[in-house]
Amino acid sequence: MTWEVLSMIGTVAFAVSGAITAMEEEYDILGIYILGIVTAFGGGAIRNLLIGVPVSALWGQGVFFQIALLSMTAVILFPNNLLRHWQRWGNLFDAIGLSAFAIQGALYASKMNHPLSAVIVAAVLTGIGGGIIRDLLAGRKPTVLKSEIYAVWAIVAGAAIGLHLASTPVELYCLFVLITTMRVFSYSYDWKLPIRRLSES
Repeated sequence: MTWEVLSMIGTVAFAVSGAITAMEEEYDILGIYILGIVTAFGGGAIRNLLIGVPVSALWGQGVFFQIALLSMTAVILFPNNLLRHWQRWGNLFDAIGLSAFAIQGALYASKMNHPLSAVIVAAVLTGIGGGIIRDLLAGRKPTVLKSEIYAVWAIVAGAAIGLHLASTPVELYCLFVLITTMRVFSYSYDWKLPIRRLSES
C-alpha cells in the first residue's frame, strides 16, 4: 500500500509539473500531455534500465497513466488567475514528487536485494530523472544540476532505505514528510551546494 500511495503522489506531482512547464513554454495541447507524461514516467524508465527491470514494466501501470492524464487535464482547465501562482505551488509539487519517487525507487531496488549503492542510484534517478528530461525538452538547463539542494535529498532517502533506517509504512511516511520538508526549506532559504568555477566572475 505504501508503494502504491507514493507512486500515485509522485505521478500526480510530476505530471502537473511537466504540464505547467509546457504551458510556460507555450506548447500546444499535445505537447503539454507529452511533457507531463515524460516527466512523470521518465525517471522510472531510466531506473528500470539500470537495475535490470524491463522497460515494458511501465506499460503495466495503466492506472497511473490515467491518473497522470486526469491531473494534466485538470491543470489545463484551471483558470489563468490560479496558474499565475504556479511558482509557489509548483515548487511544492516538485518537492512532493521528488520525495515520493526517490523513496519509491529506493524501495524498488531494495526489494530486488540490490546493494546500498544501487538503492541510492535508483532513488536519485527516479527522484530527479523526470525533472531533468522535462527541463531538457523545454530547452532549459536542468534545475537539479545547477541550483539549490535537490538531488541530495534523493540520496538521503535512498541511504535511509538502503541502510534499513526506514522500512515500516509509518517510517516511510515519516521519511516522505522529512524529505519533502527539507526540499521546501532548501528552496525557501536558497540553500546551495558549493560551486567550483573555472573562470573568475
